[in-house]
Amino acid sequence: MNQKLRVLLAEDDVNLGMLLKEYLSAKGYDTELFDNGEASFKAFMKQQYDICILDVMMPRKDGFTLAKEIRQINAEIPIVFLTAKSMKEDIFEGFELGADDYITKPFSMQELLLRIEAVLRRSKRSGIAANSTVFNVGLYHFDSHTQTLTFGGKEIKLTTKEAELLKLLCQNANTVLDRNFALKSIWYDDNYFNARSMDVYITKLRKHLKEDPNVQIINVHGKGYKLITLEVNRT
Repeated sequence: MNQKLRVLLAEDDVNLGMLLKEYLSAKGYDTELFDNGEASFKAFMKQQYDICILDVMMPRKDGFTLAKEIRQINAEIPIVFLTAKSMKEDIFEGFELGADDYITKPFSMQELLLRIEAVLRRSKRSGIAANSTVFNVGLYHFDSHTQTLTFGGKEIKLTTKEAELLKLLCQNANTVLDRNFALKSIWYDDNYFNARSMDVYITKLRKHLKEDPNVQIINVHGKGYKLITLEVNRT
């Protein structure tokens, strides 16, 4: 199944950390465990990993700081946060730092494995098929062909530019949409005036999507935008 993908696991709870390491190793992942952020970062600098699983609350360097430093070195490696906090503000902060997913404690081993596999698939596939025209964005339904965004029976008619930009964001949901790529795809030129125009359309899309708190478009400094769609826990 897995060709010995390498996992950097940062978890300061020794018992939980060992349990996770043993489980992931049994599932075919070459997993290295570290109990603080500083040791994790040193290991990351020396070794090649395929995915990082980071506890948020750790001594000698918390998970958010660690993720920020990892992202400065490698913009592509998938990062999953383990957090005891369920506040959306913390989750959004993690995404803004470049996380690909999060999982709230307590969680089942199977749930963690499924999330890891989903993130790895997403990182390889980089989005949805380019010919898709219908997307579910949280509780919204978006049809790029008819340029309509529907929420709770209410339909919003989007402009052509709004629809084109939202389609690109949907195709790259939970991953970074490169700013220059979006400009050249929609405006055909990444000059200053078009860039300011795109910022205006991003603001408009945020207003259209404000009814669902599980959906957010964030700025990724120096890179572009990320459409975040959090799964609602219905258990």
